[in-house]
Amino acid sequence: MPFRALGLGPNLFKAVQEAGYTEPTPIQTAAIPQILAGHDLIGIAQTGTGKTAAFTLPILSRMEATPRRGTRTLVLAPTRELVVQIEENVSAYARYLPLDVATVFGGVGERPQIQALRSGVDIVIATPGRLLDLMGQRCANFSGLQYLVLDEADRMLDMGFLPSIRQIIGALPAKRQTLLFSATLSKEIEALTHEFQRAPKVVQIGRRANPAETVTQFVYEVPQHLKQSLLVHLLRGPDMEMVLVFSRTKHGADKIARRLEQAGIKTATLHSNRSQNQRLRALKDFKNGTVRVLVATDIAARGIDVDGISHVVNYDFPMHAEDYVHRIGRTGRAQAVGDAISFVTPDDRAELRTLERFIGRGIVRKQAEGFDYATTAPRPQAQGAQSRQGGSSQIYPQQRHEGGASRDDRRLFGRYRS
Repeated sequence: MPFRALGLGPNLFKAVQEAGYTEPTPIQTAAIPQILAGHDLIGIAQTGTGKTAAFTLPILSRMEATPRRGTRTLVLAPTRELVVQIEENVSAYARYLPLDVATVFGGVGERPQIQALRSGVDIVIATPGRLLDLMGQRCANFSGLQYLVLDEADRMLDMGFLPSIRQIIGALPAKRQTLLFSATLSKEIEALTHEFQRAPKVVQIGRRANPAETVTQFVYEVPQHLKQSLLVHLLRGPDMEMVLVFSRTKHGADKIARRLEQAGIKTATLHSNRSQNQRLRALKDFKNGTVRVLVATDIAARGIDVDGISHVVNYDFPMHAEDYVHRIGRTGRAQAVGDAISFVTPDDRAELRTLERFIGRGIVRKQAEGFDYATTAPRPQAQGAQSRQGGSSQIYPQQRHEGGASRDDRRLFGRYRS
């Protein structure tokens, strides 16, 4: 089905063509007619399948057909990065429409956001925390709001935004169209949608726990003390063109980036200790190829929309299966192909088994060709030095052997030793 058949106006259709879209994705084909018809909707689809366009295009189409009267659309998203990503997409689609868009999120000055809210821009895209702060200052007027979107809704609720979301929605007009989109949606969180929606239609593309089929998944079994060396070894490969590396901790991300820079691999970092300008710079450098590797914490798992990511590397195996799905969804987007590589230590075996049950299949184990698994483990460090270099062992038991190979390391990976 071509986009023209979905009933979008000529201005929107022109912008879609210029954005390089030819045919709608399955989630767009299923969701757009329902939204155009005015229904509340729950949209569930794998990461990278075009959910943003699925809610943006029909809302813009309906807004174009009605007179302007202050802020009519509010989009809530869990992270600053996702807010920026959505704003970029909305601005591209609305380039031929007389509509204004503003973003609201923390880490930057409030004044431009306050001015935008008070001016009554047509579309506001916000994180719940900062928006609630500004609403408390009576800076926003949502009396004419018609459309509310909760994007990555499960993530927002998992991050503890439910109280803020309830307060925000409590201040919105009861008569509105509410759309909820997510890559995964637990039954517990789905039950909460009854608070926010009225008889929503449900559009589900694929299994809830299923990563994108275009992503090839591998597991590399490796002792903790060899993970940095293995990452450098893999990044020497000619196919590792644009690589997103996930670390469990901010300190770990910085440590990985320093090691890669020492190896001559241009690297940027993205985590919550970085300023907003630093985070935007890291994404920009990654997108334009100034750096080949971006090392990030899970803050980036739902907020990065970068074309051409060839590999996602789970340097630290995710503690929750849902996070794995979102992480690897950063590659293989919009039907493109990509590889997802996960480093698994002996301490990660239980999480790996849980993940394989969650996605309903096993993940291929690989051994890195040409890598010396027989490297002697470093001598265990004193506790103080280990805590400075290896992070908090109380919070992340998986990291307690960072200073040297554990007994499980030697037993599980002994077959690689000479």
